[in-house]
Amino acid sequence: MNVFDELVGQQHIVKSLQDAVTASRTGEETQEMTHAWLFTGPPGSGRSSAAVAFAAALICPNNGCGTCIDCRTAMAGGHADVEIIRTEGLSIKIDEVRELLQRVAWSPSVGGWRVVVMEDADRLTESAANAMLKAIEEPGSRTVWLLCAPTLHDVLPTIRSRCRHLQLRTPSTDAVAEVLTRRYDISPGMADFAARVSQGHIGRARHLATDESIRGRRNTIMKLPLTITDIASAFKAAATLVELATEEANTQSEARDEKESQELAQAWGQGATGRGMATGGSKALKELEKEQKSRATRMVRDSLDGALLDIATLYRDVMMVQATNATNGTQQTNSANSAGAITQSAADSPIQSLINKELAGEIAALADRLPPHATVEKINAIMKARTNLSFNAAPLLTIEALMCALA
Repeated sequence: MNVFDELVGQQHIVKSLQDAVTASRTGEETQEMTHAWLFTGPPGSGRSSAAVAFAAALICPNNGCGTCIDCRTAMAGGHADVEIIRTEGLSIKIDEVRELLQRVAWSPSVGGWRVVVMEDADRLTESAANAMLKAIEEPGSRTVWLLCAPTLHDVLPTIRSRCRHLQLRTPSTDAVAEVLTRRYDISPGMADFAARVSQGHIGRARHLATDESIRGRRNTIMKLPLTITDIASAFKAAATLVELATEEANTQSEARDEKESQELAQAWGQGATGRGMATGGSKALKELEKEQKSRATRMVRDSLDGALLDIATLYRDVMMVQATNATNGTQQTNSANSAGAITQSAADSPIQSLINKELAGEIAALADRLPPHATVEKINAIMKARTNLSFNAAPLLTIEALMCALA
């Protein structure tokens, strides 16, 4: 067992990381080991897990055994020489980076390296990225930077040019299903469903497999495009989608926000003396509320983004049916025959498989009704809405515009 065993479907990068760990024992920068790394890959590919596993292996005396105290504390985020930066807000600001740079300037206290893992390097503001650039250009002799982002283009060119790049890939459906059954004792049928509809995102697959409310919410979202017949129904579908996303975000954040506020108030002396909080407590609470509001905004947008990706898979399946019908010369067959044909094709060929097999009939009906170019236009409209949301566009207006495009 070692720390890299948790990486699913990433065998192509494990050897590079293991070679780097071996080379790091000399304490010098070599062809295998360098001071700055950039892990990229689609959501759910495990880029953060790979970075944390690499950090643990670097400070482990046994090259990442996975069982020693150094490995366990590093993987849990509690090691003195491993900084794991996770942001739950919309961005990482320059003040946070400056504070980080002060801490990483210290020499390692326990292990041989001081390692910084930044899980959302794509969320650095321009000023924050420029502040961090100097540290990466002139790192401490025993400091290693591990940055994570969805793609290379999400990181400033000046930063990515100074990092060794490792590209992770989306794990296969079979690999994710195997992990769900082995680690979480999930039934094979449920594991297959969750792995398929999550598109290789292990964390999301686990939540889908273990939480019936999440499956119910996804089922409602997937049927929204099927209810759109005119502009009025498009606006209704948009309102429903935003409401579902907001409800999901609130469910996750409300209990957590209350607990954080209570703990901070107690830390500032509330209830201890009977006189309320110490001086500065109110300001600290306001800062916390600001952070919580930013986190809630991001959670709503992340929830909407996930919902849009799910809807995109519906039209992807429609396009697959249309392509199969065109190939077989059966584009004019009725929806029932189309559903049967594509289901049989899905069983015969992995390339023809449907992501949403449970909606095969509805997908076939849509495939018969829509011309192929309209299917492509709808997928493009969904991707455009995702881009607009990432640029902080108003969620409801963005989703309303999308649903009108899907109508």
